[in-house]
Amino acid sequence: MGNGGALTEAVYYILLTLLQPRHGYGIMQTVEGLTGGRVRLAAGTLYGAISTMLDKGWITALPGEGEGRRKEYLITAEGMSVLREELARLEELATNGKKLLEERENEGNLL
Repeated sequence: MGNGGALTEAVYYILLTLLQPRHGYGIMQTVEGLTGGRVRLAAGTLYGAISTMLDKGWITALPGEGEGRRKEYLITAEGMSVLREELARLEELATNGKKLLEERENEGNLL
């Protein structure tokens, strides 16, 4: 039950932050904190991604406890599968890159 391709960085980080229930602003803050401010999600990007992930069943909206309560989201089992697949893909990219760079450096063929 794969996702059919690489995740965007925004979607990857949103899924990662939703290992715990969070509302939109909490997601934005957590992503920014995890990336040292490198990734800052705009509201349109965040809520567009949330809508898509809800449709795909990767996350779920938790029931609210009143009108003033912000809607919180949480990753689903399907979302966990997608997240694990993406992590394996990223690890493969890094492993292959390190291997080939080290081989090149060991041969003394640096540019």
